[in-house]
Amino acid sequence: MNIIFLGAPGAGKGTQAEKVSEKLSIPTISTGNIIREALRNGTEMGLKAKEFIEAGKLVSDEVVIGIIKERLSADDCNNGFILDGFPRTIPQAEALDTMGIVIDKVIDIEVADEAIAKRMGGRRVCAKCGASYHLEYKKPDVEGVCNLCQGELVQRKDDAPETVLERLKIYHEETEPLKDYYSKTGKLVIVEGQEEVADTTALTFKALED
Repeated sequence: MNIIFLGAPGAGKGTQAEKVSEKLSIPTISTGNIIREALRNGTEMGLKAKEFIEAGKLVSDEVVIGIIKERLSADDCNNGFILDGFPRTIPQAEALDTMGIVIDKVIDIEVADEAIAKRMGGRRVCAKCGASYHLEYKKPDVEGVCNLCQGELVQRKDDAPETVLERLKIYHEETEPLKDYYSKTGKLVIVEGQEEVADTTALTFKALED
């Protein structure tokens, strides 16, 4: 089964993609990860991506699509795959169609912006070991101190309120139109994100079976 996961930053689509990957034994393909892998391996597209990165620019659609195409040709994708973070725009979705890639399901994890801002704004990460906490849902034993290594807990720049709001704005402008794009094909399924990850996972698995 070939699956795309959609959802705003902080909606938890990455976690759901991992759960489905484990259940179906198919790889999760994250744009960021495969770009880094292409850079490490020095592939033709990886070298092109390097030029953009070293110039401080976003990697172009043409190069991202080329890297995706390389990755989907690998043997571990023969029985299916999960795309997480691609496509991000209508042109990228159209490019996927042009490549002849058939998508079976598009799962959209829906979480209200206010809930995402609260969820991401409360996250804290240990500056030493990288352990993750939350001011409301996963508090450390001692405020501001990591349980594992006693390192200082800090807020990542990505989780700062102004950054979260800007990322959500970009998502609504550039990526959300994909819901209409895939709805027209009858492949879009909306999953309402729940407070508990396990409850969202149960709804995700049900959506795949429908």
